[in-house]
Amino acid sequence: AQGHELSVAVHLLGPVLMTELLRPHLRGARVVLVSSGGMYAQPLRDDDPDYRRGDYSPAVAYARSKRMQVELAPLLADRWSHDRISLATTHPGWADTPGVQESLPTFRRLTAPALRDDEEGADTSIWLAATEPAPESGLFWHDRRPRPTHLRPGTRSGAGQVQSAWAWLGEALDLW
Repeated sequence: AQGHELSVAVHLLGPVLMTELLRPHLRGARVVLVSSGGMYAQPLRDDDPDYRRGDYSPAVAYARSKRMQVELAPLLADRWSHDRISLATTHPGWADTPGVQESLPTFRRLTAPALRDDEEGADTSIWLAATEPAPESGLFWHDRRPRPTHLRPGTRSGAGQVQSAWAWLGEALDLW
């Protein structure tokens, strides 16, 4: 399955590694990870975090990487809190992005009237980065409000799954 590493690397490993490397320079800063509502459709796959088993689907890989991003956000927020680095994940709403245009053409056609433009999609990310005082760290945000991380019972993660994914992240980036 070509490309499976790319989704996890771009959406989780890259931002975490970059933040870890810059930690001494980020004291008091904010990190905002843009997630996706697509993560609501996927459970945390701690048994296959970089999608090496099964038939590969770019849309599923994307949603899985976003699920892991949101699930690990509270642990990352705690880790980075010692340096006063605040972390938020956010869903920008369904925006008319190149990813939606190329990967989800049927979804785009059906939801075109409700899709957000660039400014609407960026609103909560900008707000999270700039509002004072900083919003609570480690939460998942949408339209400037904290949101649940699960909407369907089949996507709820157990503590063991989150810890397993956390251990995988640490090993993948040689953090501990």
